[in-house]
Amino acid sequence: MGMNVESGIQSDYSVYDYDDEQARRRRWLIIGGAVGLLLVAAVAGYMMFGGEKAPPPAPPAPGVTVIVPGRTTIDASVSATGTLFAKREMPVGVAGEGGMVQSVLVEPGDWVAAGQTLAVIERSVQSQQANSLAASVRVAQADADLAQSELDRAKALVARGFISKADIDRKTASRDAAVARVAVARAQLGQSRAEIGRLNIRSPAAGLVLTRAVEPGQVVSPGNGALFRVAKGGELEIRALLAEQDIARLKVGDRAEVTPIGGKRAFPGTIWQISPVIDPQSRQGTARIQMRYDPALRPGGFASATITSGSVSAPRLPESAVLHDEKGAYVYAVGPDNKVVRRDVKTGDVTDAGVVIPSGLQGNEKIVLSAGAFLNPGDKVTPQLADPASIDR
Repeated sequence: MGMNVESGIQSDYSVYDYDDEQARRRRWLIIGGAVGLLLVAAVAGYMMFGGEKAPPPAPPAPGVTVIVPGRTTIDASVSATGTLFAKREMPVGVAGEGGMVQSVLVEPGDWVAAGQTLAVIERSVQSQQANSLAASVRVAQADADLAQSELDRAKALVARGFISKADIDRKTASRDAAVARVAVARAQLGQSRAEIGRLNIRSPAAGLVLTRAVEPGQVVSPGNGALFRVAKGGELEIRALLAEQDIARLKVGDRAEVTPIGGKRAFPGTIWQISPVIDPQSRQGTARIQMRYDPALRPGGFASATITSGSVSAPRLPESAVLHDEKGAYVYAVGPDNKVVRRDVKTGDVTDAGVVIPSGLQGNEKIVLSAGAFLNPGDKVTPQLADPASIDR
């Protein structure tokens, strides 16, 4: 009996101890997990709010090719286009009353001397009139000679009393009238001959015949206008149209090179006149560039002109280095701290050698050669100096 009681009691205690142990373990696991979570939260909070962040590694600065342009003595030039003309074009027409053209003596492209006959107008009627007037001169001269003889005889008889002083005065007056009639007849003959001379169409000065607008048999008059056009001295010119800011840089005597459209040969010339006014619509003026005659220069043709207006000392850059936006032209320079800086510039002439920069640069800056469109002011870069021989301007 007693043995069974003790066994039952011992069994109850064993069950109780096992459950209690499991409960204690669970409590410690829960406490440990809570403490771990608190530690993780504390560390995270410290890292987020109280600790110093470790800076991310900086990306390497991109490399860019730069050029130091320096300064170059450059012939300042202005480009323009215009039309070729004769410098002094002389229209030649009928100076007299006109008539039927008998012959034409020249062709376009011929050189003529001053006063040379270009065409002859038929003059048979005028010649007969001149012959008649010449006869009138001879008649008048004969009357004058007779009047003079009578006067001389009368003067010889005055001393003998056969002729009065009044008769001498009348004979003197008759002689003077006869002499006057001779003068009138000669003047009429001279006028007739001058009119005949005007039937020859002559060149007013030496030059080159540009056009001919008359043929034999054609009836002409002063109303026909110009029958010939002659370039005085054969001198030609191009009337180059330029913007007002460009024409302000030019002066009389500046040299120019003129190239006709479609040709490769350039002809030397000089500015001899600059327009004193600017067209208010086109904002352009005209520079007149004179040239010597050459068969390759044809009036009426189109040509381009490059005018040299002195020399300047300025940097020159490849076109790839010059950028543009709504503010104008600019370049990117690399400063001492290797950061990109925008430099606004003014551009000048653009040639195969590059773009002239008359203002905005000194020439000792490091200018980004290309890829400027991918940069922004303040960007840090690694500059690499370009090989001058490899630069494509």
